[in-house]
Amino acid sequence: MLKIRIMPTLLYRDFELVKGVGFDSWRGVGSAMQAIRVYNMREVDELVFLDITAMQEDRRPDFELIDDLADECFMPLTVGGGVTSLEDVKQLLAVGADKVAMNSQAVHDPELIRAVSHKFGSQCAVVSIDARKEPDGRYQVYTHSGKKPTGLDPVEVAVRAAEYGAGEILLTSIERDGTMEGYDLVLTGRVSDAVSIPVIASGGAGQYEHLYEALQTGKASALAAASIFHFTEQTPLEAKRYLREKNINVRL
Repeated sequence: MLKIRIMPTLLYRDFELVKGVGFDSWRGVGSAMQAIRVYNMREVDELVFLDITAMQEDRRPDFELIDDLADECFMPLTVGGGVTSLEDVKQLLAVGADKVAMNSQAVHDPELIRAVSHKFGSQCAVVSIDARKEPDGRYQVYTHSGKKPTGLDPVEVAVRAAEYGAGEILLTSIERDGTMEGYDLVLTGRVSDAVSIPVIASGGAGQYEHLYEALQTGKASALAAASIFHFTEQTPLEAKRYLREKNINVRL
């Protein structure tokens, strides 16, 4: 059985790390390089770095920045934001990314997932899905950092991504993002039940119990979180110790 991973998430916007609520109300939380150095010392399992405005601004990933960050990062690094082509993925891997998260482009052109999986292996093809619960109770996928509704159901998008060769799904609840009120367990559970590849739960973690709930009730395979580590004294290592006490198979 694969061990559960805990993955701090770094959101990059306007040359700094930020954190918001519901994909809005962004505030600066410091330097990406400094955050990576801190997480190196805390021995986290993996790190997720997302350039959240690249697609909105119609620009490619900042390969020079990723090159600098990867040189300092002693853990597997997943990079996303602005990825629209096989060439983008190739360059990100060349400068030090271990996995590449594809969001907007992968939703609208799943052939990119197939191409990346075929060329570089499914292990580096992460499909990032941002979903919001609508007033009528249904879930809808949004692209471009939660700005553009697609009319698609996240289960549908996840199943298609798996069929096209994705190795993992990074699933974020837009309205839970930054609230620290807990993951959307219904959303996570539905997607986890629908695919055989790992689902990384994201959006809403505020205490260690939320991590446990995402694994037990949401059936997630891994956990991504930001606010819990940026704004509290809780740490990835303590989170893993908490989960170990709950008989969860984590990396220590």
